[in-house]
Amino acid sequence: MHDVQQIRNTVILGHGHSGKTTLAEALLFTAGAVGRLGKVDEGSSALDFEEEEVRRKISISAAFGHLTWQNCGVFLADTPGDDNFVNETKFAARMADSALLTVGGVLGVRSQTERFVDFVLERRLPCLICITKMDRERANFLETFDEIRQTFAKLNPAVLHLPIGAEKDFKGVVDVLNRRALIFRPDGTADIAEIPAELAAEAADRRATLMEYVAETDDDLLEHFLEEGELSDEALLTGFAAAVRQGKIAPTMPCSPLNNAGSSVVLDAIVSLLPAPEQRPPLVGTNPKTKELVQRTGAADAPFSAQVFKTTADPFTGRLTVFRVLSGTLRGDTFYNASKGESERFGHLFLIQGKEQKPVDSVVPGMIVAAAKLKCTSTGNTLCDEAAPVVYEPLEPLPPAISYAVRAKVDKDEEKLFSSLTKMLDEDLTLRMTRETQTHEVLVSGIGLVHLEVIKERMKRKFGVEMELSLPKIPYRETLKGKATAQGKHKKQSGGRGQFGDCTIEIEPLPKGEHFEFVDKIVGGVIPQQYRPAVEKGIVEAMDKGVLAGYPFEGLKVSLLDGSYHNVDSSEMAFKIAGSLAFKTAVMNAHPVLLEPIMELEIQVDKEHVGDVMGDLNSRRGRVLGMDSNSRREVIRAQAPQAEIQLYGPDLTSMTGGRGSFTVKFSHYEEVPQHIAQKIIAAHQAEAAAE
Repeated sequence: MHDVQQIRNTVILGHGHSGKTTLAEALLFTAGAVGRLGKVDEGSSALDFEEEEVRRKISISAAFGHLTWQNCGVFLADTPGDDNFVNETKFAARMADSALLTVGGVLGVRSQTERFVDFVLERRLPCLICITKMDRERANFLETFDEIRQTFAKLNPAVLHLPIGAEKDFKGVVDVLNRRALIFRPDGTADIAEIPAELAAEAADRRATLMEYVAETDDDLLEHFLEEGELSDEALLTGFAAAVRQGKIAPTMPCSPLNNAGSSVVLDAIVSLLPAPEQRPPLVGTNPKTKELVQRTGAADAPFSAQVFKTTADPFTGRLTVFRVLSGTLRGDTFYNASKGESERFGHLFLIQGKEQKPVDSVVPGMIVAAAKLKCTSTGNTLCDEAAPVVYEPLEPLPPAISYAVRAKVDKDEEKLFSSLTKMLDEDLTLRMTRETQTHEVLVSGIGLVHLEVIKERMKRKFGVEMELSLPKIPYRETLKGKATAQGKHKKQSGGRGQFGDCTIEIEPLPKGEHFEFVDKIVGGVIPQQYRPAVEKGIVEAMDKGVLAGYPFEGLKVSLLDGSYHNVDSSEMAFKIAGSLAFKTAVMNAHPVLLEPIMELEIQVDKEHVGDVMGDLNSRRGRVLGMDSNSRREVIRAQAPQAEIQLYGPDLTSMTGGRGSFTVKFSHYEEVPQHIAQKIIAAHQAEAAAE
């Protein structure tokens, strides 16, 4: 496993319920890396081992396994197919040398498939395509292949194996390239046999097509093909392997992982067709000291470098840091964290097999390994040899799409809740925690509600603290559209020293984007200088509490025009109260209005769902700013009030059958329509009366 030429590192990608984890389990079992063929539905999978995954029967976190096949060390990353956990998949794809793309033989291409193919194309990953669940009723290999070819022409999919038998009679494949049949055995391996007569013509046609594809990937092969009309067996085999390693052809094959049918065939393809780390293009990073660009190849004798792409927090074992070795060899007990500029000492390095860990003395490119209880290292950091420092581009998670207010179920657990959340932030870069100063709520943001619910479950299991989620309060604001003058007079005489403050102010709106301006226009000392700041302070405090519905005021210019004072009874407090009274009176005469936050959305949907999404946006008081098209989808740019899109994620999923996705960010504030504002004000008044 320390010969880099004999290492393969591949990420398994695919839409939800396409059989990724089942395929990974079958590969591990067939290679003898695990002792039993685990099943997701039975909760016995070696890779879906967290309680939340077992209960939901889906992958939530990227999980890792390794096996040996034909003297090659194969490192697998099994990833989630659910949109809520797509960042786990994105990071694992970033660390891989190749991809195994699963597409269900019944479900076909889904919206998640498109997103994962984008990861493959962005990283230019060599790719094998497995059409899974071929034992299922209505599974159709060629129909699914044609859909893949039409949807993902850039992958250049090509049939490598044809299925023998269909649905429950699926029993083997025709190896188009090597002109032979492979009949499956119960242990996942296959016996060589003659091609069935009924498939001979189809196999010959597919081989001819494959030959054309291979010839088009290389000028010398193309010239030979045009001259001779065909390629020799040797030229075809060599050219095909080279084309796959360069990402120019994506071989496609059928399998049925649940029955362990075809596992050895997939393993053979991984070993013979996918690249070793040295065969991938050099990585480019930055020297943190000189800021110059530097390259690293995936060779064992290059300077050591690695990148952390996952961190897990556990109350018993502490933090486990998972990283991919990108270049060179790591031995000893220290590496340099170039992202932090600090050396880090570690106890042991571990190979990961699901939830099991196996110590290893040294590691080379392509290997996925872990170290426990590191002090300064976090997800995205670059590890390297201090004598040859390099920093790779950090991992960028997709932006959160949904926010919920959080609090501890039990008040005394508040401190424990936020310390636990901080640990989860270290583990999950997608997660965000912010404090909303206006509403005094703590918000947690994630990809979707399921994402946040899983975080909630993990915190209860790992740290014993229960978190409650609720829709956040909308941070409305108040402003005015008109101009008004008002007097505020505070006079109190009830024995002892009295209180007296009197001021007259003029208020008017400021240009959009400006918060507050106070202008002192007092002439002749009708209010002494020492009391004028108190008037401003009283107005500012009243602005924070609002007038219409208790929301902060903004966009206000206040001019202090006139007033009077008493030599004995006037005080700063009296003028502060007078300023507040004047403000409240003036506001009600200056056409006050409520403002609401407007969010900017970018929505990606299939063309057939554009009309539904547009209509839905209109019903949410949204407006479409524009629309662009990419090769497969429509991108709608729109704005909508925050109050209308708090539950947009589930609604978009329902509207598009799970084929829509969106991002959201704050844009600006706008006036709330009068009929809606009246409801908000009435609700505030009822709440205030109840208190």
